[in-house]
Amino acid sequence: MINLSTVRFFAGAALVLLTTQCATTVEKDKPDSRRAVASVPAVATATAAPAPASTSAPAPTAGMPDAAAAASAPAASPAPAAPAVVEPAARKTNADYKAEIRTADAMLKSAPRNADALLVRAKAKSHLKDYKEAILDYNTLLRLKPTNAEAYYNRGLTRLKLKGYPAAISDFSKALKYNPTDKEAFFGRGAAKMQMFNFGSAIPDFTKAIALDPNYADAFEYRGICYSSINKPKEAKLDLEKATQLNPEAAKSLRRYTGND
Repeated sequence: MINLSTVRFFAGAALVLLTTQCATTVEKDKPDSRRAVASVPAVATATAAPAPASTSAPAPTAGMPDAAAAASAPAASPAPAAPAVVEPAARKTNADYKAEIRTADAMLKSAPRNADALLVRAKAKSHLKDYKEAILDYNTLLRLKPTNAEAYYNRGLTRLKLKGYPAAISDFSKALKYNPTDKEAFFGRGAAKMQMFNFGSAIPDFTKAIALDPNYADAFEYRGICYSSINKPKEAKLDLEKATQLNPEAAKSLRRYTGND
């Protein structure tokens, strides 16, 4: 059995980090590249296992305590702590993001309905952890462009960082309505469900992400952890072994969630 202090340590060290990909003139945050470490307090369950161990990709910042407690799982397959909130990996400096905001401000002064400028400014504010201001820009953008899948996706990420999990799930769902082949939106929605301990409900989202990208290591890893949490050890082992083949760092999760650690 893993004690609570161990859970806190690993939950703080495993944070999914979204990196960026250009979409026209703006970045598209993604959960499938390198991860970074940030502190995320553990879930308040003495038998909970830590969050996913791999450090290969989203997303997601500073410590954000989870208020909910997970339902008790069988001793052979304890429910893991929910994954950390996703946060884009910083390829730019804070100075770069501040410069982007100044440029967007100037553009919006003369063209207040410039959707591209609003998106750039919102994402820059999110990178600078000015989440509430970022949400305001996303809201304005979506009033102008109510079918903009990227805006819904990025607002979903920002709401994850604010622990607004139901709202994040709603945004990821809207992103998928307008872009049904967005594997990152499926992954983000699954991660939000895991934050709410809806492990069974998260599995189909990771499955769809895998269908879109059969080499999506993080999706295999998180789905494996979900299987472990609902006492399906065979399925968990298969997924975590596949995740480890794709990303050797997932071996930590394989050992931990299959009872070999």
